[in-house]
Amino acid sequence: MPIRDMVFGIIGGLGLFLFGMVLMSEGLKKAAGHKLKKVLESMTKRIFIGFLVGAGVTAIIQASGATTVMVIGLVNAGLLTLRQSIGVIIGANVGTTMTAWLVSISGLSSLNISLYAMPAVGIGFLLQIGGRSRGMKSLGQVLLGLGILFLGIDFMKNAFEPLEKSTKVQELFVSVGHRPLLALLIGMGLTILVQSSSAAIAIVQLLAMGGAFGTNWQMALDVAIPFVLGSNIGTTITAQIAAIQANRMAKRTAWVHTMFNVLGSAIAYPFVCLGWYGALVEMITPWHLGPQTVAASIAVAHTVFNAANSGIFLPLAGVLEKAVMVLVPEKATEAAIRPVMLEKRLLDTPEVALEYVRREIARMAKTAKMALTHSLIAIMEDNRKELKPVEEIEDFIDSFQLEITSYLTELLKRHPSEEVAVELPVLLHAVNDLERIGDHSVNIAEIAQRKLDQRLVFSDRAKAEAEELRKESAEMFDDVITALENNDTAAAKAALVIENKLNRMQIDFRRSHVNRMSEGMCGAEAGLIFIDLVDNVEKVGDHLTNIAQAVIGGLQWMGIEPRVLPEF
Repeated sequence: MPIRDMVFGIIGGLGLFLFGMVLMSEGLKKAAGHKLKKVLESMTKRIFIGFLVGAGVTAIIQASGATTVMVIGLVNAGLLTLRQSIGVIIGANVGTTMTAWLVSISGLSSLNISLYAMPAVGIGFLLQIGGRSRGMKSLGQVLLGLGILFLGIDFMKNAFEPLEKSTKVQELFVSVGHRPLLALLIGMGLTILVQSSSAAIAIVQLLAMGGAFGTNWQMALDVAIPFVLGSNIGTTITAQIAAIQANRMAKRTAWVHTMFNVLGSAIAYPFVCLGWYGALVEMITPWHLGPQTVAASIAVAHTVFNAANSGIFLPLAGVLEKAVMVLVPEKATEAAIRPVMLEKRLLDTPEVALEYVRREIARMAKTAKMALTHSLIAIMEDNRKELKPVEEIEDFIDSFQLEITSYLTELLKRHPSEEVAVELPVLLHAVNDLERIGDHSVNIAEIAQRKLDQRLVFSDRAKAEAEELRKESAEMFDDVITALENNDTAAAKAALVIENKLNRMQIDFRRSHVNRMSEGMCGAEAGLIFIDLVDNVEKVGDHLTNIAQAVIGGLQWMGIEPRVLPEF
């Protein structure tokens, strides 16, 4: 195969892989949502159960990389927590040893990924465009993304196929076999190239069976083991690639996989150099080493490594979690968008439960303010970097709405006191108002994108007016957050004063901008974008007003109905 074909295959395969990962993650969000999250939480509530799930799934599909990628997709979609994913990933490393056992029995077991990927692409596409329900369309997107992801892996593996069959590569294995560190690095590099630890270990098994490592079978086993350790490190590249386009939690999940394999190899390496590892394998195997059994002994070495590694790190899952939190630190913009924390055991004490809900609503308000701030900076400063956080934060706001609404609904079923019962609908309305603020922030981000794409420019006066809108809306947000956190009616009343300013600004700024357009100081397209900006900020003020009025009313309607706002 020409070098050009190899390079093109790698680039195209990597693109398909990442595109499939994004499609699958988004489809999982739509198709699975809250119900699947609960199912997965129950399945992996205990880390050992998650370990068994990971081992079982990987043993069936014979691809630890695929299992790890799926787990990263679930974490990226918010359907698994970092802690829950750790057990599944550790289990996947044990499950992948099944392939080595099949190789030792049948000579070579290979999974034709494209055979399964093509039907997934076809069925997924048909479901996505022809599904009658939203659930069917989302399921189609998951299948389509999964199929494309596997096709990407297949393209990359095919691009490197000449290396697997090269006699020079085989000679390289033999020549470095007596240098464990170099053998480890070669095994790691080969696995990175072929994107499969199972394939790399299978090559080592076949070389050993063919006598490439010599006829001293104990020595052949000692030569093969460093390659096995290296392949376990190399296989972590698949998870790292999968996490490139994923969120921070998914990146941490990928690093759990990397740390597990790297630290495990570091622990095992001294025993390999001393020859103790090979001696242990020979001691626990019931057969005599020979050309027919050396592959099975390599499978034992692979299994012992992953089983021992699991025994060490399963009890240390909490330590691994803390380590990756430090290794992949949280950005300042993410500090307010951690998962919603509502304790279900407090539902039997409604008054206490309601206090936790109020705190989470206040945190939701802070998160909504972040979204608005990013979108306003993006449009005012033509800063593309501020657009991505808006979309990410909007996902968290949607999560707030779902979790808090579900919690309040469950609380209502407990037949709380009248005092608690009358407060529930007010809180529900506040949550909905904050979710709509998130939507308006996304609207502003979208018009900021349009402004950037079309290279439009605001006049100096328009920039000054936009800055006034930003300052007033930020101050109103601060007043509403203070009102929510401290039940401060004075802060709520201060917010209403600012809302009147925003209403006047909407009228004045619309008029002045039309004048600028008529005088030729501003283009029509930029003028329309500015008016959209003004209208969206004013709508944010209306939703904040609803919350402020609720606080003034003691979180009861008190004869004041929230305004039903027209949405455009």
